[in-house]
Amino acid sequence: MKISANDIRVGNILEFENKLWKVLKIEHTKPGKGGAYVQVELKDVHAGTKKNERFRSNENIEKAFLEQKPFQFLYSTGDDYFFMDKKNYEQININKEKIAVEILSYLKDGIEVSIELKDDAPVNILLPETVTLKIKEAEAVIKGQTATSGLKPAILENGVKVMVPLHIEKGMKIVVKTFDNSYVEKVK
Repeated sequence: MKISANDIRVGNILEFENKLWKVLKIEHTKPGKGGAYVQVELKDVHAGTKKNERFRSNENIEKAFLEQKPFQFLYSTGDDYFFMDKKNYEQININKEKIAVEILSYLKDGIEVSIELKDDAPVNILLPETVTLKIKEAEAVIKGQTATSGLKPAILENGVKVMVPLHIEKGMKIVVKTFDNSYVEKVK
């Protein structure tokens, strides 16, 4: 399926130069002279190599046709991560090298993910939009400080660092957006 260069999003899988590439970063640029373009950082899904590519805004790029299936993360042993198909209960394993570092930190027992498949081979893992996690470390609250708005760093149970409001304390559960590690709300 062809998409405009302007419609490329982080996480998309593109078919380019007869390979599958995952989009890692995007930068839209409109120089004063010449036409607008999109600078895209790509990672080869199979080889793991990275490259930067520049597409004109009016250029069409082939987005890979991938089958999306719901899976549940079961466990990991060594470098293998095991997932169960939610429909037929079959298990698949994916090597750690094929999973993005940002995704690994959110894989905890029982989490439901979508896995994109190309010819029945796993290509990409899509996390849920938000997850609920416990605060492992946070700076102490100083009396009166919560009256002002602001953010402080906190570390979640999975080791991810997030910025949270001043009233959030160690042990509380919060909702976090998985695509940018941003705080959404405190779990009541």
